[in-house]
Amino acid sequence: MQETQRTPGLPSPVKLLPALLLLWLAGSGLRMTILAVPPVIPLIHDDLRMSETQVGILSGLPMALFASAAIAGSLLIARFGARSALIAGLLFCGFGSALRGIGPSLIMLYAGTVVTAFGVAVMQPSLPPLVRAWVPQRIGFATAVYTNGLLVGEILPVAITIPFLLPLIDSSWRLSFVIWGVPVLLIAAVIMAYAPRQPAPTHAANRRWLPDFSNPLIWRIGILLGGVNSMYFALNGFLPDYLTHTGRPDLIHGALTALNLCQLPASLLLLATADAMVRTAWSYVACGVASLAAVFAIVFLGGAWVIVGAATLGVAAAGVLVLILALPPLISPADDVHRVSAGMFTISYSCAVIVPVVSGALWDLTGLPAAAFIPMALCALAVIGLAPGIVLREKRTGL
Repeated sequence: MQETQRTPGLPSPVKLLPALLLLWLAGSGLRMTILAVPPVIPLIHDDLRMSETQVGILSGLPMALFASAAIAGSLLIARFGARSALIAGLLFCGFGSALRGIGPSLIMLYAGTVVTAFGVAVMQPSLPPLVRAWVPQRIGFATAVYTNGLLVGEILPVAITIPFLLPLIDSSWRLSFVIWGVPVLLIAAVIMAYAPRQPAPTHAANRRWLPDFSNPLIWRIGILLGGVNSMYFALNGFLPDYLTHTGRPDLIHGALTALNLCQLPASLLLLATADAMVRTAWSYVACGVASLAAVFAIVFLGGAWVIVGAATLGVAAAGVLVLILALPPLISPADDVHRVSAGMFTISYSCAVIVPVVSGALWDLTGLPAAAFIPMALCALAVIGLAPGIVLREKRTGL
């Protein structure tokens, strides 16, 4: 794989504003319906009488689809183009979110979650090639822009659902899922109306869709991203129940908001520095150390330190996310970005899918709420251990 060469005289962000706005909106649709779940987990838990293992399954289902359906997204991109795949993914997300609120059964909740997560899985590999196609001379910057939209899409449901939305809808977790699906459908309409149309790929090379899993680079970046994703999604899934069981439900809103809101400073910083930091080992190691410290603060210090720990993990997760997402369009030929992205997401979320389930099972087996955080701490240690070899090796080979 060859790195894309940056050309002199880069266009200003103002000239690229329409494309950047579309990328930002698409990014916000990536997580909005997924992060609508954590604020209402205690309500779902009581209404459907779920065990902690079932809560872990609910938290792990999106990662399972992100992993298993990423290659399907690559196939859609190869056949119909990245724009069409993005629109299809947004539609799945919006309608799947509403489906979760239909009926009183756990099966229907799981089914709607599968549909929603499939939409995200299709969208994720479509965005790196769209960055390459729409903003070819500002790839790092454009990646940070859509990742900023992704983070805002994570923050809004967490920050708004408990204090503002639930009181207006009589604490109906079902109706909250319907409401959070509406903005995603509106984003799909905007993309459909204003995004540049591109012909479906016709050249044989452009129609390739299966990732090259013999490429060690895909495994390296996938495993590193998987460690961070595991911690982030598991913490979102278990923090509400953990705080409820430890007698501090008053911290749920503040902790979840801190976990997601504090990702924004990292994404804003990386708007200017992503291209340089992506090759530095210390940036990945620092994120791993910060994540491990965050887990210890939540479990052993308690009180206000829970919010501090959640905020710290949010910053670390966002840092690694932006840096890793910038890699496929930077290191891949234009007709290969979707395959590298799909392979990276498949490996990443395969690593992440098991952690919430193991966390819930450990809680159930031991009866100790803190046991759910053991796999998260192990993920932080994995990031610390993998980062130097991954980054420095790629630096030597000319990433």
